[in-house]
Amino acid sequence: MARADLFDIKGEKIGEIDIKDEVFNVEVKPHLIHEVVKMQLANRRRGTATAKTRKQVAGSGRKLYRQKGTGRSRQGSIKSPLHVGGGVVFGPRQRDYSYTVPKKVRRGALKSALTTRYTQSSMKVVDRIELEKISTKTFQSIMNALQLKKPLFVVDKKDETIEKSARNIPYVKILRTEGLNVYDIIRHEELVFTLDALRKVEEVMVS
Repeated sequence: MARADLFDIKGEKIGEIDIKDEVFNVEVKPHLIHEVVKMQLANRRRGTATAKTRKQVAGSGRKLYRQKGTGRSRQGSIKSPLHVGGGVVFGPRQRDYSYTVPKKVRRGALKSALTTRYTQSSMKVVDRIELEKISTKTFQSIMNALQLKKPLFVVDKKDETIEKSARNIPYVKILRTEGLNVYDIIRHEELVFTLDALRKVEEVMVS
């Protein structure tokens, strides 16, 4: 069974803990990580880009000028795509970019991402994070003690004190265990679990 150091918020090592090989020590499969990240980014796309067709453009339906005798090309509508302000041919339409991949793929990608952070020694476990009040300065001091630059913190439950203390610090994100995802794990340089959050993730991932 794999082992990880346990730290306190002062950055001091206070022990070691066992972590499950089935979650943090599996074969890394980059193609699964790529597939899930691609899905996550696609699901975030709004897909609201749109352009008006000639049917939707405001304008008169009157023929611009008589068919013959003017020496000009034949024109039937001011809303034609040939005119400035006319409709757009094959323009963007509103669409839904979202799709899903199998649960087995998502779980495999998450395990691969967690294993990558663990094997690269960019994952830390702290016994708990408790703040008496909202304080960006205090949270920054915790980061400095743990030698973190661009961390993703994973906590086991909602804590507005922690979330509001961290929100003004660049490149820092606080996630609850139920929101843990592949994209955020690989986007941040370090992964920090509270002990309770780590156990909850293990429980879910091996069930």
